[in-house]
Amino acid sequence: MLLIVLAVSWLTGTNPLTLLQMAEEVAPSQTQSVPTGAPTGDPAAEFVAVVLADTEETWGRVFQSGGRRYQAPVLVLFENAVQSACGSASSGSGPFYCPSDQKVYLDLSFFRELDRRFGAPGDFAQAYVVAHEVGHHVQNLLGVNRQVSQAQRQGSRADGNALSVQLELQADCFAGVWGHHAQRKQLLDEGDVEEGLAAAAAIGDDRLTGGRVSPESFTHGTSEQRVRWLRQGLSSGDIDRCDTFGASP
Repeated sequence: MLLIVLAVSWLTGTNPLTLLQMAEEVAPSQTQSVPTGAPTGDPAAEFVAVVLADTEETWGRVFQSGGRRYQAPVLVLFENAVQSACGSASSGSGPFYCPSDQKVYLDLSFFRELDRRFGAPGDFAQAYVVAHEVGHHVQNLLGVNRQVSQAQRQGSRADGNALSVQLELQADCFAGVWGHHAQRKQLLDEGDVEEGLAAAAAIGDDRLTGGRVSPESFTHGTSEQRVRWLRQGLSSGDIDRCDTFGASP
């Protein structure tokens, strides 16, 4: 099992979403664990709900240690296309976070694509995808998104792309911070970390484009960069070690 809720549901025969809904009834202001649009009985949707719940616990503690309160995002599951406060998007655009409505959008078919197209199977590879998008939410709460958007409006296109890369790499590092805490709680199985690193490598700009575009056009970072920063978060568990803007990416 990746996370303890799955273990509890297996032992008790209780649907994981039911357990999470019970948690919401106890502390409705603390969690948004059940994704909007979650299909009933879908194992992938239930898995995403469990991962989302654990990111909330982890980031809640991280923010609390810094004297802040964490506000959890809402995760919206969709099929084919969706309308967000950031505009419309199709499944082909992949998972994304919209700062304007503080929601993470995910078509579960991306998990199948992650396995079949990108060659990155495994539950932790999928958890990394969710944690990465939650990482963008953390950036939004910290004001990073706003600063990057302002700098992009004032700079050149190349400068804007470079800032996008640094933003994405920091979200990878934040995903690693969550993974570090999950590992300390013994929620990861042997090989889970390798699954996450493989997923990060599989969706690097250089891998996706086959090297057909110049690095100045990259917006997410190379495979090497994405693995490096995910590993940084995994090893340190410290958001202060995720300053991709002040370090050479």
